[in-house]
Amino acid sequence: MIDPQRECLPEWLRQRTRLTGSRLAVIAEEVTWTYRELDERATYTAGQFAALGVTSGDRIAILSWNCPEYVVVVHALARLQATLVPLNARLSETELAWQVGDADVRVLVHDPSHAEVARGLANNRPALTTAILAKPNDRGVLAGIDAVSVSACDSVALDQPHSIIYTSGTTGQPKGAVLSYRNYWWSAIGSALNLGLREDDRWLACLPLFHVGGLSIVLRSVIYGTGAVIQTGFDASAANRAIDEEGVTVISVVSTMLQRMLDAHGDRRYPDSLRCVLIGGGPVPEPLLDRAWRLGVPVVQTYGLTETASQIATLAPDDARRKLGSAGKALFHSELRIEREEENVVPGVVGEIVVRGPSVTTGYVNRPDATARAFRNGWFHTGDLGYLDDEGYLYVVDRRDDLIVTGGENVYPAEVEAVLLAHPAVDEAGVVGIPDSVWGQLPVAALKLRAGHQLTVDEVQRFCRERLAGYKIPKEIRVLDSLPRNATGKLLRRVLRDSWGGLGTCQ
Repeated sequence: MIDPQRECLPEWLRQRTRLTGSRLAVIAEEVTWTYRELDERATYTAGQFAALGVTSGDRIAILSWNCPEYVVVVHALARLQATLVPLNARLSETELAWQVGDADVRVLVHDPSHAEVARGLANNRPALTTAILAKPNDRGVLAGIDAVSVSACDSVALDQPHSIIYTSGTTGQPKGAVLSYRNYWWSAIGSALNLGLREDDRWLACLPLFHVGGLSIVLRSVIYGTGAVIQTGFDASAANRAIDEEGVTVISVVSTMLQRMLDAHGDRRYPDSLRCVLIGGGPVPEPLLDRAWRLGVPVVQTYGLTETASQIATLAPDDARRKLGSAGKALFHSELRIEREEENVVPGVVGEIVVRGPSVTTGYVNRPDATARAFRNGWFHTGDLGYLDDEGYLYVVDRRDDLIVTGGENVYPAEVEAVLLAHPAVDEAGVVGIPDSVWGQLPVAALKLRAGHQLTVDEVQRFCRERLAGYKIPKEIRVLDSLPRNATGKLLRRVLRDSWGGLGTCQ
């Protein structure tokens, strides 16, 4: 029972069904559900969870690739006021075991492809109950479990935890960020105020639902009453087909995903029905932005984190061409500034990006130390570097932990990567700093080349020398078959830095 003194809203899926139950809610390869049909499945699945003993406050993990059943689980847990713990389906069993223990997970739901991993997790945690996702049917999505009657909540308290999402771990041990209904609500409202909203909008979810960028699409869609197009994972041709043939109007991607989509699409322009491509995950190379605009792709850069329930700053569509390369301004509900030593800096000066607002997490599970370090004077310190221009537009430079200091000069890896990506032979680029007894650090680069291309160190360095100061030019260059990335496509510089030795080189 929710305390009537707490600030509440009607439970989102139930309210959406009352308002526009006949609208399409989920579009996937195997199913097309209206909000009424999604509501029926969520209701039955909530009864299945209740049969497993799930009650308010329990933490329920899901280990699965994208699928319609995932969406049902998300809404079913809201009916019981349980907390969702999405697990990264790419992690090892050891990494997953740590997160399941850290979050004190009560039930683990998994798809068939993760059955063996789920058994291993349950064997090492006797109190953990497991359930397998069934193929979509007319009732619930938990295989072999009969639902019991349950008095599902009709409202949600905004301060109630909705989910615990573990950070990607690009800079060390993941932390479980607690995200409330308030966080997701204000993120959705801020996005709509900035990007606009159309009744026929369909947002493509090809980002993993176990990351905040994918999950927020599902939640945003039910708040808006628009359709979520669920794809199993990212495939450039499938994403293009959804835009060209299936009515997708909005899509969220990172740079590498957009680049592969453009490569697969060739010189054909995208349809006018595609009204927005949000691109996040770090600074975006300007050559990629230019290429996208030439092909009719309405790109708007965005800046967000797990801890801010996805976007917290996004370029407005009207500014997309005028402010190419900017992540825009803070969304309506949020504040953003640039600090050095906890003092504001003037426009044009690089410092740490700090934010505050109702979409920002209140902290991390079991990590009061990390929470205290992140929140100072009411502001959340992101660890990312950026600057504001004279009009207050944000430009993201890099992660603070990835900054390279060579001979007292700062080198931002993203800047060097953008130059390398402008070379026609380079498909992917990653720049890190390695220790040096003379200069402190030296910038080095790993490249993935386009098929049929070769490069020498001299060619790469000559190309860079025409575009960069000498101290920014990579001193070593290695060629890899692929660069380490997380499930959303974000480059894992820490992994690249730690495994620098023994890789192939340009000749």
